[in-house]
Amino acid sequence: MGRAFEFRKARKMKRWAAMSKAFTRIGKDIVMAVKEGGPDPDSNARLRAVIQNAKAVNMPKDNIERAIKRASDKNQGDFKEVLFEGYAPHGVAILVETATDNNTRTVANVRSYFNKCNGNLGTSGSVSFMFDHVCNFRVNVGDMDMEELELELIDFGVEEIFEDEDGVLIYAPFESYGAIQSYLEENNIEILSSGFERIPQVTKKLDAEQAADVEKLLEKIEEDDDVQNVYHTMDESSSEE
Repeated sequence: MGRAFEFRKARKMKRWAAMSKAFTRIGKDIVMAVKEGGPDPDSNARLRAVIQNAKAVNMPKDNIERAIKRASDKNQGDFKEVLFEGYAPHGVAILVETATDNNTRTVANVRSYFNKCNGNLGTSGSVSFMFDHVCNFRVNVGDMDMEELELELIDFGVEEIFEDEDGVLIYAPFESYGAIQSYLEENNIEILSSGFERIPQVTKKLDAEQAADVEKLLEKIEEDDDVQNVYHTMDESSSEE
């Protein structure tokens, strides 16, 4: 198995956000998708993907429909995606993906978390090069042969396909997302969920005390309502020792 498999396994064991946080995240994704391509999922590929993700975390249909309606309202503000980069204590690189309607507030909050926990907020590009930006799809292949699917998808740049208890996972470079989504839909392969992740190219092993310092910062960041995802280069097994 490759890095995507190990990364997914470690993150899954670590911390899937509380369901309420997942709903908040998806609510923002719906707003951004509707503002970008309109409220009709049939003609808006990004919205189709967000609705699939909403169903994957058991978001009620009424909530999804309300969020789409709200996003269509001209008075609904838009969310801007902003990436923050920095270092936790002990040289661990951190990437923070946010979706915010008030950038001044978000910058101030994220900077305060780094400062309070002996970290440093960096400039754009200071740590992002340490992570591979990838897209992923969780699909239901039915009776289709896995090797056959892999051969079909190699042309789209797919780097890893593996199976776990949640279904078949497909990982590819970030820019391959649209082409893979189109292929899966055209071939009636059910997409259960999809998204983007940043996989660290190298991870850093820490002792338990050092890992606790990093965890303190990660928890503060993750609690912020503007934060969508947090990625880091700490070896996930560090905090288990």
